[in-house]
Amino acid sequence: MSRRYDCSDPMERTRGIAEAFSAVRRSELIVLPTDTVYGVGVDAFVAPAVEKLLEAKGRGREMPPPVLVGSVRAATALVEDLGTYGQDLIDEFWPGALTLVCRSNPNLVWDLGDTKGTVALRMPMHELAVELLKETGPLAVSSANLSGRPAARDAAEAEKMLGDAVSVYLDAGVSGNTEPSTIVDLTGSVPRLLRAGAVPADKIRSVVGVLLTDEDDDHDEDGAAPDAPAEPADAPSGAAAAKPSLTKGEPSKAPDGPAEPPSGSAQTADS
Repeated sequence: MSRRYDCSDPMERTRGIAEAFSAVRRSELIVLPTDTVYGVGVDAFVAPAVEKLLEAKGRGREMPPPVLVGSVRAATALVEDLGTYGQDLIDEFWPGALTLVCRSNPNLVWDLGDTKGTVALRMPMHELAVELLKETGPLAVSSANLSGRPAARDAAEAEKMLGDAVSVYLDAGVSGNTEPSTIVDLTGSVPRLLRAGAVPADKIRSVVGVLLTDEDDDHDEDGAAPDAPAEPADAPSGAAAAKPSLTKGEPSKAPDGPAEPPSGSAQTADS
């Protein structure tokens, strides 16, 4: 039986976050608000829970979910490295509507689907979402909708589509943005725009200097080479301080915990 909590009421909010935390620990699905659209999430480190999420949406392993985090430290623990431009993009746009696709940390014990060794990460600019993520640690989160349907912009829309497949719905009113997050792939030597979204491409270019798109591929086929990447600015090193605590053979404990102050394959990062 699903439970929905009106998070505009302080007591309901507190109760809802506690119930959502408990549901995640039981490997159940929850629906939470973000700064873009509503998302349906599970513990990113419990493979059967991720399978439940994909089944509820009507997706297969070839469409793995992105991961939402409650801190930059949690994000850096999940990746092999941020590449040349990752820290600059995080400094400029996180928390916010930018999803970054990086090489995942090979020592982590998780299974998000057919990720090809990558993970799509985002820290949302939503107070309730971040508060929850600090409690639960990283969550595998996809847009709260059935595959092929528009993403839910409020909890009621999500409940109509997902019903009792979700244990807890956190209702924080209408989501803040009609567009999903912008997705940038950092796994190559030059950042690539995988999906246009809430953060305009020109703002990303102002940080990284060059941003490859599908149009550049078309130009390559015509014999024209894409622009060379600009020299990167010096990146602060603070985010690299925390390293992952999850290694093969150790318990699957998320690297983001309640004491930390304020995430797949890129093509499916849809929240």
